[in-house]
Amino acid sequence: MKVNRRKFIKRLLIVAASVEAIFLLKDGVSKVDTSSSKDLFNAGRVDSFEKNKLYPFSTGQFFLKRYEDGGFLALSVKCTHLGCIINTNSKSGGFNCPCHASQFNQFGEVLSAPATRPLDIFPITIENGEIWVDTKKPVKRSNFSKSQLSYA
Repeated sequence: MKVNRRKFIKRLLIVAASVEAIFLLKDGVSKVDTSSSKDLFNAGRVDSFEKNKLYPFSTGQFFLKRYEDGGFLALSVKCTHLGCIINTNSKSGGFNCPCHASQFNQFGEVLSAPATRPLDIFPITIENGEIWVDTKKPVKRSNFSKSQLSYA
């Protein structure tokens, strides 16, 4: 059977499109929500965090703060104004946005605009002395509440 250039290219494109379609279908089917502890970020043991200290987790994209009363809060590193990565402010114990000068207190509440709401937080689970942070589910909030802290 003799195949000319036009038929060859046409068949090649059909094969390539078919292979791509198979991968797209396979990827779509495999994205079923199977949340488990594998999806959670292991921050470490509770007793390895000192009170009144802030611990940055660049791989998890959050700051873990342990407060004086022993409560933990996982704060997002993204400013709620435009998503810039925030810096810590060692003088105030809070956070600064280098892009547009928003400032946040130690609980992530807005001290100065243009940000209009507090930093997002991530749910924390403490099991067997280990701290697990769910970085897949940021929680938007309008203010700080003591109920947002997690205790061992």
